[in-house]
Amino acid sequence: MEQRRPLGPPEFILDVFADPSCVKDIVRGILHTIFFHRYFPSLRPSTIEVLDVTLPFVADPQLETLIDTRVGQLVRQLSSDNSSHELRGQIAVQFFEKRRRKGGGLGWFTSTGKTEEEVCWEIWCLDVTIATPRTEAERAKVAKAMGSTLLKTATKIVSIVNKDKEHIPPITTSETNPFPYQIELNPRLEGWAKSIKIF
Repeated sequence: MEQRRPLGPPEFILDVFADPSCVKDIVRGILHTIFFHRYFPSLRPSTIEVLDVTLPFVADPQLETLIDTRVGQLVRQLSSDNSSHELRGQIAVQFFEKRRRKGGGLGWFTSTGKTEEEVCWEIWCLDVTIATPRTEAERAKVAKAMGSTLLKTATKIVSIVNKDKEHIPPITTSETNPFPYQIELNPRLEGWAKSIKIF
């Protein structure tokens, strides 16, 4: 199990392999699998079939819309780059807890009006690789690799969520979803660009 950033929140890296015709369904299925295990409102269990693998599905319209939007953006971004035989992109899911903002320093001079802050407690990063097979033999090889990679990834998610629980914060609110979340595209690229203020 790969885990990065020992000082910050745990970050779990998942490898995703797909061809252009299946990438949307595969990434969507993996995101729903993550949310099934980390989305705490009560929900009715549902499943979806992706490449003959049964995956959990979170039937929440707001979450479905966000997942579909981000996956669509990733697919458009990757399909616009036709420079190589193999394309790569990343999509990350971050989960946050709301904490009381600690007062400090100068009292009301530094107050922003917010009494809570969101602190990230877990990150799931999907490293997406899209292969474009050109021959029938390559297509068969890619199809086999997609199915086995999807099954390994789903199994890895279940293993991680069953093993790594100590970092999950306690639920201290009666809100429907106690832990806000974000789904970002290419978070490392955006993070660097933002931190050195290129864009």
